[in-house]
Amino acid sequence: MTQILRGALVAAALAAFAPMGAAHAEIKDLKIIAPAAPGGGWDQTARSIQQALQSDKLVSNVQVVNVPGAGGTIGLAQFVNANKGDPNTLIVGGYVMVGAIITNKSPVNLSQVTPIARLTGEYEAIAVPANSPIKSLADLVAALKADPQKVSWAGGSAGGTDHITAGLFAKAVGVDPTKVNYIAFSGGGESLASLLGGKVTAGIASLSEYDSQAKAGKLRVLGVSSAQRLPEAPDVPTFKEAGIDVEIQNWRMIAAAPGITPEQKKEISETIEKMVKSKAWTELLAQKGWANTYLSGSAFDAQLAKDISATQTILKDIGLAQ
Repeated sequence: MTQILRGALVAAALAAFAPMGAAHAEIKDLKIIAPAAPGGGWDQTARSIQQALQSDKLVSNVQVVNVPGAGGTIGLAQFVNANKGDPNTLIVGGYVMVGAIITNKSPVNLSQVTPIARLTGEYEAIAVPANSPIKSLADLVAALKADPQKVSWAGGSAGGTDHITAGLFAKAVGVDPTKVNYIAFSGGGESLASLLGGKVTAGIASLSEYDSQAKAGKLRVLGVSSAQRLPEAPDVPTFKEAGIDVEIQNWRMIAAAPGITPEQKKEISETIEKMVKSKAWTELLAQKGWANTYLSGSAFDAQLAKDISATQTILKDIGLAQ
């Protein structure tokens, strides 16, 4: 037997007995930018991705970095400017960022990143402190109609889903949406603290952000923005049940840096698709009460363009954009 042939047979034998999972962790290190303070939806999404990727050994090491401010546009600007061509850094974003880019007239936008996939969807909820005199959506509507300025709302960044929902809510009950007294916070933790401290009348956020405090009896969730009651909150009425014709879902996405190669995009997309199909991710969605709205490739690119256009129209309607 020749030395070349013997070497080839040895290599083949070693390949045959290599561990099956060895090819799994193609991406060894990944950094995910959560462009908001800890505690909110983007932070939770980034850390859920981290957990799912690592538990299924799809990526060896995942780090989450918080860069809060201006509806995600500070983190977005840093991501775009500092990570061109870097396939190992991703950013979480979504509907909130779409609105914030328009409202803040951001110099950077989502056309400057490489969209990978829409991942989750979640409905908005309105909550008040447990000791609030406001017991129902009807009470909130009455207070809003009496004096919009006296009803203060705590929510995420200006122009984001929470702000849009507050404006649509006011408009639907016949109150000028430009009169809404909305107080923007850069993270869900800060907004929640303001609500729990009784510094605002009501809070508006994704349902999961209020779940633990509602279960602890510290908050009362008045309603959700879904078409039907949600399985995870069967006792909470929808806005529509109270005669408020508003239905809105907050969605979240993940994107890669500008300037990566088609091959790098393909590898990242395939890794995220494996994650979305994993048991770990499915369990995390159930725990958080998030809907799986996974959409990738050209279909997501087209949907993102539609959502940006529709958001521009909504923000004009409620006086947040020109």
